[in-house]
Amino acid sequence: MSFAEIKTKRKPERPAGAEGNFYTPQKTKIGPGMNERIQRLRKLSVETPESLSIERALISTKFYKENYGKYSEPVMRALNFLEICKQKTIYIGNDELIVAERGPVPKSVPTFPELTCHSVEDFHVLNTRDQQRYIIPQEDIDTYEREVIPYWTGRTMRERIFGHVPHEWKRAYEAGVFTEFMEQRAPGHTALDGKIYQKGMLDYKKEINDHIARLDFLNDTEATSKLEQLKAMDISCDAVIVFAERHADLADEMASKENDTKRAAELKQIAEVCRWVPANAPRNMWEAIQMYWFVHLGTITELNGWDAMNPGHFDQHLTPFFEKELAAGTITREEAKELISCFWIKVNNHPAPPKVGITARESGTFNDFTNINIGGIKPDGSDGVSEVSYMMLEVIEELHVLQPGNSVHIAKVTPDDFLQASGKLIRQGHGYPSVFNPDVYVQELVNQGKTLQDAREGGCSGCIEVGAFGKEAYLLTGYLNVPKVLEITLNNGIDPVTGKVAGIETGDPRNFNSYEELYEAFLKQLNFVVDQKIRVSNYIDQMFAKYAPAPFLSVVIEDCISKGKDYYNGGPRYNTNYIQCTGLGTVTDSLSVLKKHVFEEGTFSIDVLLTAVSKNFEGEEILRQRILNRTPFFGNDDEYADSIALQVYDDLLAAIEGKPNTKGEAFHLNMLSTTCHVYFGLVLGATPNGRFSGKSISDGTSPSHGCDTHGPTNVIRSLGKLDHTKSGGTLLNLRFVPSLLKRDKDVEKLGHLIRSYFSLGGHHVQFNIVDTATLLAAQACPEDYKDLLVRMAGYSDYFNDMNADLQQEVIDRTQNEVL
Repeated sequence: MSFAEIKTKRKPERPAGAEGNFYTPQKTKIGPGMNERIQRLRKLSVETPESLSIERALISTKFYKENYGKYSEPVMRALNFLEICKQKTIYIGNDELIVAERGPVPKSVPTFPELTCHSVEDFHVLNTRDQQRYIIPQEDIDTYEREVIPYWTGRTMRERIFGHVPHEWKRAYEAGVFTEFMEQRAPGHTALDGKIYQKGMLDYKKEINDHIARLDFLNDTEATSKLEQLKAMDISCDAVIVFAERHADLADEMASKENDTKRAAELKQIAEVCRWVPANAPRNMWEAIQMYWFVHLGTITELNGWDAMNPGHFDQHLTPFFEKELAAGTITREEAKELISCFWIKVNNHPAPPKVGITARESGTFNDFTNINIGGIKPDGSDGVSEVSYMMLEVIEELHVLQPGNSVHIAKVTPDDFLQASGKLIRQGHGYPSVFNPDVYVQELVNQGKTLQDAREGGCSGCIEVGAFGKEAYLLTGYLNVPKVLEITLNNGIDPVTGKVAGIETGDPRNFNSYEELYEAFLKQLNFVVDQKIRVSNYIDQMFAKYAPAPFLSVVIEDCISKGKDYYNGGPRYNTNYIQCTGLGTVTDSLSVLKKHVFEEGTFSIDVLLTAVSKNFEGEEILRQRILNRTPFFGNDDEYADSIALQVYDDLLAAIEGKPNTKGEAFHLNMLSTTCHVYFGLVLGATPNGRFSGKSISDGTSPSHGCDTHGPTNVIRSLGKLDHTKSGGTLLNLRFVPSLLKRDKDVEKLGHLIRSYFSLGGHHVQFNIVDTATLLAAQACPEDYKDLLVRMAGYSDYFNDMNADLQQEVIDRTQNEVL
């Protein structure tokens, strides 16, 4: 029986297979790479199908029915979390050293009806779609329909949001001008610092109760709300301790029944670990990894419905434990690497919770966006690379699994040996790791008001966005379809795809006499759209602060306890909102066509161009080819095109940067696309740059597909003209044929390319090392390419798990054959 076939229990009964009945005694290490334990765990993780569990929804629904209105919102959320930790099915699998799952078994994910409640139709879609399928028995669908849906109808955060947004916002949203992250899940992208390795939950409880004792109800008008928040934090600490102790009890029980003496000893050690952490600060590497994992599960069980939760600089956090134990002779390098491998597989066991509505119909990704930051710099600015960093690179190569995501951070002080080792991993063609520049993103964070030490301790949480780890709530609010803004401008506020109003009237472009007049109309439309989005984002922020606090997450984020405020309500030291802008290459190239051919050279009139665009260039291939071959395009170190990109980038900054959020801080620009550039292309008509209707727009700050014709060095020169330190993250995708990186000398050249881009001020770069022929072969014979991982945009995914549009987007990227 596969784990996905085990029916979810209404009570915390142990699923079949959890007692260790099928354990095979571990043999000695079998040479380089994975030992037999890790091979078995990996096989189980990769081969187990993803499934949906209704257990969390049933526990929460019952608790809310019985208790809503009896407690304040923070305490209600904390008690609900405690109830889940008391009741949910727990699991310890054969061979496991790091334990606990979000669902009742591996690869099983819960739903979050308080955020967005799945319909019966959603479940049938998820159960039957071709890609990224989630198995759920009909019996569970029936139970959900009977017990969960009726209660949450009208009460979900998604309904609270869509029931109150302005009509003009909804029109723009439905036209695909922008998306809204928080209509499907909790806000976030959160990474931790090193606090949880110095403090246990009992220490946090003492700190919380000290602050409760100091509350001033005479002079502080917020003292009552602070009391409720602090009480909720205290309860949430108890919840994760209970969760861990239940695992300790199960491990002891399994040990008493285990015939294999070695496994029995391991189970007793697991019990000891779980009785110590997270209640207390970890004492060794095993406890440190398990400590993080309990905290991780706590945050994504409490509320976080499909978003990034990350350990931050995990190698730096683990290094002191490893070095101390290695010196004491209590751990070997192989044993430490085995623990890291167990953790890696744990993360891979956790698919992202699926979305609802039309989004559920689209094949998205199982990736839950956990991003391990490796290397980089320490808080004092020194090199952060250690032996643990190299072990993590080895684990990535050996396991070759979807999750966790991982990134290497290459500063000026980073040794070339680490860059070379990272390059050898990149050339494997898994899409991992991505590469970040701490020297630039530290300056980005300092520019936003962080202290230098807090900025150095920061990095990437999920895709390419950066923040101060353990001290900041940096919320991604949704994507902005910049080419769509131009399309609406060219149609005087009308969305030509639907024929409906989606913006404001800025004038008929056929009457414009100059490029400057057209660009001014685009700028007016852009500012209207951004302001519209920010107004609603601020409303949504307040709704989450009021109705969906996250007391456990608040415990582990700096200053929430001392302020007595929630993570979503200004509790963290820093509070940032990002708007992710997509399609810089597409909008730049379209403006380049308009400026050069229409207004400067008069090659054709704007009426001729707009008519051709409206017909999707049908019957206008000569015109289209002239556009494609006679226009300066972004990504070729061409000053004409690059100056337009710089103007658009600066005007996006001007429209977004510094706009106030609800927590006394500000919105910032982020150039991230994930897969939204594919969706944005589907809702966008043909564009002046020769792009056909429905085709993907450019991702992040990458050039348009196939338009970077002068090699990767010219791409990085073009992007180097943007001031990346003004943003909160920029994304660059590059694709190389594998033959370019066959030799170690070739990997050195890749390292030089990375160093050169970073010296020009680049924030991030990621690579696909795969040729077009391989991608086409994988489409034709998917069964032969089951483990083909490709880099999408901020994360990697199995090529055969992508829908046809996502696959084509990767195929359409420029294939560089010269490094």
